Formats: sequence, C-alpha cells, structure tokens
Amino acid sequence: MNTSFNALIVPARLVHPVHIGLVQLDLPALQRLAGREVGVVAGGDWHVYLDSGGIRYTENVRAEVLMREAGVDLDETIHGTAMFLGHGGPGDGADAPQHLIRLAEQLFDMPPAA
Repeated sequence: MNTSFNALIVPARLVHPVHIGLVQLDLPALQRLAGREVGVVAGGDWHVYLDSGGIRYTENVRAEVLMREAGVDLDETIHGTAMFLGHGGPGDGADAPQHLIRLAEQLFDMPPAA
C-alpha cells in the first residue's frame, strides 16, 4: 500500500501559499499537519484532512471557499491547515484530483502544478 501522495495543502494563514506537497498518509504525519485531532470531510472524488481538536487555530477561509466551490455544503468554520487528497482503494488515499488543483489555481493565484 502506497502511503505517499501529492496533496493540495491549504494553510490557514494567508501569508503561506497554497501548494502541492508530498505527504505521508499515516496518523502521526496527519496529526503534525492538522494540529492535534484529525477530522475528515469528503467530497465527490476527494477528501480533506482538517484539525478537529478543541483548540481552534486561525480560520481557514481559503479551504472553506475551495470546499464550497467544489460542491460541499459546510455547516461549520474550518480552522488550521487543510490537506486535500483523492480517494484510493479501501483505507487508502490517492493524489489530489486535478480538477481540485485547477480550481485552487483559479481561486488563489496558485502557480500551475507541474
């Protein structure tokens, strides 16, 4: 099972760019990225790992906009860094879908992915 994937990473702080990064898909790596407790929100062919702990970091406006534009109706505010991946096999992930990356490029002036 592959545990390294190209993720679309959307930092909460606006001074940090939205980018593609190689991530390990294991619990310690996810906890380092998300903060403490890891939550998941699923879209059609993607899912996003988020901070779901009691401590609220900076609101992630860009992740909220991306999720809404991708068709997810959110009930709450997103906080902390968001990591978008594609769906793989059962219990597995996949690289972030190209359509989600293109949407992020359009919304956030992100340089085109290689």
